[in-house]
Amino acid sequence: MDIHAPLPLLGGISPDRFMRQYWQRKPLLVRNAVQDLCGAPDRSRLIRWAADEQVEARLVRRTDRGWQLRQGPFGPRALPPRSHPQWTLLVQGVDLQDDAAHALLQQFRFVPDARLDDLMVSYATDGGGVGPHFDSYDVFLLQTHGQRRWRIGRQRDLTLQPDVPLKILADFQPEAEYVLSPGDMLYLPPRYAHDGVAIGECITCSIGFRAPKTAEIAQDMLQRLAEDALEGQDALYADRSQPATATPGAVPAAMRDFARRAVEAALQDRDALPRALGEYLTEPKPQVWFETSDEEAGDAILAAGVRLDRRTRMLYDDRHVFINGESYRAAGRDATLMRRLADDRKLAPNHVRRASADAQDLIVSWCEAGWVHAGDRIA
Repeated sequence: MDIHAPLPLLGGISPDRFMRQYWQRKPLLVRNAVQDLCGAPDRSRLIRWAADEQVEARLVRRTDRGWQLRQGPFGPRALPPRSHPQWTLLVQGVDLQDDAAHALLQQFRFVPDARLDDLMVSYATDGGGVGPHFDSYDVFLLQTHGQRRWRIGRQRDLTLQPDVPLKILADFQPEAEYVLSPGDMLYLPPRYAHDGVAIGECITCSIGFRAPKTAEIAQDMLQRLAEDALEGQDALYADRSQPATATPGAVPAAMRDFARRAVEAALQDRDALPRALGEYLTEPKPQVWFETSDEEAGDAILAAGVRLDRRTRMLYDDRHVFINGESYRAAGRDATLMRRLADDRKLAPNHVRRASADAQDLIVSWCEAGWVHAGDRIA
């Protein structure tokens, strides 16, 4: 992608300009952002996915008794009739289920993959919505069927309504209102309040981004560092010079020093934190699984190249390649090829043939795990 060229998806704004002027700063409304909606998820497919135990789905209804929230899976008869107003079906991670949805998500890769999360799709009957709320992450709201009225505003008071199963703002103060038709898209920065209400039957795609909290990422990093430390350290605490003590409740200074040295040793490896971060960022979601393959992949990848499975997450840094929660040291030509695979999500046959035997064996093992497939459709 040329990040300096005008992009129809962003209304003729280049990705470079969008990231400098709008990203995490202010909303952007784009009319006709996506003109070809062929393959966009429809109602029947959403209902089918919502019945799958491996797919996260929610049903939101607004009745005379207030808001109701139910978690999936939902059988064919568990959803209200289409003729009933004010209900919404939310299906998470649709890009993991469908190639066309995955391709739609790929259009937003001017943002680092480390931030790109998933594609959520909502189907709503007339008046359906989830109430005025705010998200803690950036979101693109793409209308693919019907119309939805959005009211948005920079919310100062983030107090939520009490005793409600949804995070609904108690005092929503909208500043602007837009009606989105198929192909229209609205970008909202984090914590920008919004309320979308269906006008008739409608489908909306939400492209969301990861925004890990400090405590979440620190907990995961420390756990991974601890696991690495268990592999590399087995020294026992010794205190031959410990004198008899009249204050047995006091922690010995030598034990504090021992603990400090253990932590410092875990961080002494300059690759420890970057490696832990890359593994964390590429860890598949709990509901993601891959189909292993017993087929011989060596000749196939040499002849046809490879492509990443739509569920595979692959990243890299200066010294490593990360894929689905695992890390590998990479250097030289192999590193260049692996980075190309992460950026392009495919490798042509001539590129695979230039990889070392070890790198080719690694790619074959990924094929056997279902992470990578022979890319016979790669030009």
